[in-house]
Amino acid sequence: MVDTLGFAVTIAGLPEQVAEAHAAAGAVPAERFPDGDDVDEVVVLGMGGSGISGDVLAAVGRRSLRVPITVVKDYALPAHVGARTLAFAQSYSGDTEETVAAASAAIERDATVIVVGSGGRLGELADERGLLRFDCPPGLQPRAALGMLVVPLFVTCFRAGLLPEGHRWLVAAEEQLRARREACRLEAPGDANPARAIARKIDRTIPLVYGGGAIGAVAAQRWKCDVNENAKAPAFWNAYPELDHNEICGWGQHGDVTRQVFSLVELRHDFEGERTAARFDATRDLVEETVAQVLEVRAEGEGPLAQLLDLMYVGDWTSLHLAFQNDVDPGPIDVIQQLKARLSR
Repeated sequence: MVDTLGFAVTIAGLPEQVAEAHAAAGAVPAERFPDGDDVDEVVVLGMGGSGISGDVLAAVGRRSLRVPITVVKDYALPAHVGARTLAFAQSYSGDTEETVAAASAAIERDATVIVVGSGGRLGELADERGLLRFDCPPGLQPRAALGMLVVPLFVTCFRAGLLPEGHRWLVAAEEQLRARREACRLEAPGDANPARAIARKIDRTIPLVYGGGAIGAVAAQRWKCDVNENAKAPAFWNAYPELDHNEICGWGQHGDVTRQVFSLVELRHDFEGERTAARFDATRDLVEETVAQVLEVRAEGEGPLAQLLDLMYVGDWTSLHLAFQNDVDPGPIDVIQQLKARLSR
């Protein structure tokens, strides 16, 4: 097993990471948090492993958050961002160029900007402007800092009165992540380990990950990115109901090829809704002969945040098992560093 960055140990520490970030954010004095009565919208600025924290808040809070939320993964801000916007600038390094540009523009438009990261240019901006900042310990890959990046969003929205369930959901998520770790950790035995069992079944096929609704979509996207970055392998994702209006048409014509190449992974949860659940069943009946196999992962935990993070955590562990069973080092992402070097020239 090759793990030069100790990535497996970091993934195993996610439950503690969430708990510690929760305690640290909860210790911030009340006067540092914005007043929800002064907020008309929430905007989350971020890319990659940092930006998905905004997707988590949007997916979980869509039925409870008292104002609209927009996740921006770009240099440019939407025109509606202004003085009554609560904007989170999420960048683990603090130097993500798209996020720095968008955060700088938000500051110039008098938005309330909160910085989450480990320093960099965003940390400097926070200090220069007296902004609230939540500091992440350095030395991690952004995708391994999920707890540090997600928790401040929920704590802030809870303390601002925008998300009354925020604290309760975080506590439930911490509990579920601990339970899932015990089942999926590298030392957990045999086929009783769901992540190892799924990884062995996927083997050299390409996972096609389908989720249901907003929660399933975020989980499926995370699975795809986990397989790409940790296992260094291709993967694809989509979500119901949208995929039934386009992608479903792509299965059948080349079934003799696709059934040798793709494994369909279905991510299920308790908040997908009756009609979306029916789409899982109906679509599987139509496409299962065109894929190598259909695998199901069902979320556990109390509340939407616990179930979303649970699905994402199974993906973390599955991608680690995929990496190790193919002698792949999960930590380094050399090709991204090469791309950044080219762009900097």
